[in-house]
Amino acid sequence: MERLQKVMSSLGYCSRRGAEKLIIEGKVKVNGKVVTEVGTKVSNSDKISVDGMVLDNNKNYEYYLLYKPRGVVSTSCDDKGRKTVVDLINTDTRIYPVGRLDYDTTGVLLLTNDGFLANKLMHPSNNIDKVYIAKVDGILDGNDIRKLKNGVFVDGYKTSRARVKLKKVDKKKNTCLVEITIHEGRNRQVRKMIEAVGKKVLKLKRERYAFFDLKGLKAGEYRRLSNKEVAILYSLIK
Repeated sequence: MERLQKVMSSLGYCSRRGAEKLIIEGKVKVNGKVVTEVGTKVSNSDKISVDGMVLDNNKNYEYYLLYKPRGVVSTSCDDKGRKTVVDLINTDTRIYPVGRLDYDTTGVLLLTNDGFLANKLMHPSNNIDKVYIAKVDGILDGNDIRKLKNGVFVDGYKTSRARVKLKKVDKKKNTCLVEITIHEGRNRQVRKMIEAVGKKVLKLKRERYAFFDLKGLKAGEYRRLSNKEVAILYSLIK
């Protein structure tokens, strides 16, 4: 038997303090009955729900942060026999990536078997920051940056507003580095946005996803997320 708030936290739904608040507010049910007493103990066979959503306390969720290298596909399996991001994680659990990074794109990628959280994170309504650094063939001018910030037409739709910052210019090589922050996650979106203003991406790296960055990791390396990090991710979704 474990305290209810501890179980909710261990499942990654929220922090213990957040769980206590939900319990006091009468938003938590155990076996269909509202529980308002902090410290109530539950077992693995008890059914816990928050605002009608059942928490699966019989499932061991796994959460990973991977520094995706170039030349790996962001899927759980590949019909062409290429190495996948799942192949890089040492686990017997059937995990899958949260969104995708292109074959030639490197950087932050989350993987999990928590389908509820993955789907919520991928939905654009939750406005999860995705920060990319692009090396561009050509030099973006003020008009290009303004267009990228306000949205450009890609595959028949206009991209949402983005944050764009010119980081470095190399006039001799006629290249530049630009930081682009978006909330959407459409196929090859950043590359297509750059193409929409008449330039081409030479290299692309996702530097940050939500509050996750690549500190302490080399390309191809990964780490498990802490319960606290998972709880913070849950706090970001609607």
